[in-house]
Amino acid sequence: MEVGHCFLDGSADAVEFCGHESYHNVLAASTYVLQEGDQPTRSGSITLFDVDAEAGRFELIQKVESAGIFDIKWSPGLLPLLAQADADGCVKLYSLPCSGSDTAELDSSCLTEVQGKCISSSMCLCVDWNSPATSVAVGLSDGSVSIVSLDESQLNILQEWKAHDYELWAASFDIQQPMLIYTGSDDCKFSCWDLREDPSQLVFQNTKAHKMGVCCIAKSPHDPNVLLTGSYDEHLRIWDTRLTSRPVSESSICLGGGVWRVKHHPHIPGLVLTACMHNGFALVKFRADQVEVIETYTKHDSLAYGADWQRGNAFVSGKKKRSAIATCSFYDRLLRVWTPQGDDVFE
Repeated sequence: MEVGHCFLDGSADAVEFCGHESYHNVLAASTYVLQEGDQPTRSGSITLFDVDAEAGRFELIQKVESAGIFDIKWSPGLLPLLAQADADGCVKLYSLPCSGSDTAELDSSCLTEVQGKCISSSMCLCVDWNSPATSVAVGLSDGSVSIVSLDESQLNILQEWKAHDYELWAASFDIQQPMLIYTGSDDCKFSCWDLREDPSQLVFQNTKAHKMGVCCIAKSPHDPNVLLTGSYDEHLRIWDTRLTSRPVSESSICLGGGVWRVKHHPHIPGLVLTACMHNGFALVKFRADQVEVIETYTKHDSLAYGADWQRGNAFVSGKKKRSAIATCSFYDRLLRVWTPQGDDVFE
């Protein structure tokens, strides 16, 4: 069922529902626009929406102009902070009003930039928070990783190292062990690093499983041993972090398009949402080495890039709630909010 849709002012590349308890209704969408020429420029924006799928509400709240954005991510901590990785080599943090504010009072100036730092002459391609929300990891276009700490007055680079040979599209903290960070790149390598060493120590590196670049890495919030990777080679791979020489299932599952984003359901183990670039979006269930697509969504006409689940209560009146989903596609600048149709999705 469609809740609503909107055409953004630029190529849509990321969508993120806020996980903060007071703001489960807030959806952020980011854009990237390349103006070619002798001196090319990259511009973008963050647009906030108020979403209530059960009430059919999908309303624009605010738009913030920015450099071209490659990735955004809400913090998992107590404060509703949104991190941005952009084409100017900068990390920016925005905040919503502090806890205790009524979501109904959100206005056109609720998202406020609180900190920012240019960390590289290369482009910032991806961003992720550690579980205490005290630092962010940033993947750079030169293959480097930067760990940036959040201090009261400014952002500080704690570590930076050359992790890969080409663009680094995935940098993801281990949810249960935030001293570990996973990285993936156009060089087809999938790596893990220990941040307790400076420079970070390589824990493992798999160079054989992915036949093309690694686009995304998603540690399960439900099982500390489960991790998923998505690749341009169109495969979603399931890993047991105790054995990283090969995936749990050697080929895992082919989704018919480059797997750009993977998002675990916030409450249901083994249910993930995937953005499959040239093949729309897919809901996938996995258990042990069994993986299957249970529903697809094909109402986008260009590159399927951004995807996320809405947080909130998993049950309504004793029944499982149909979580809302936000998806966006790049060239047609389209953002959609919808709910899955299948009765078995949330079982």
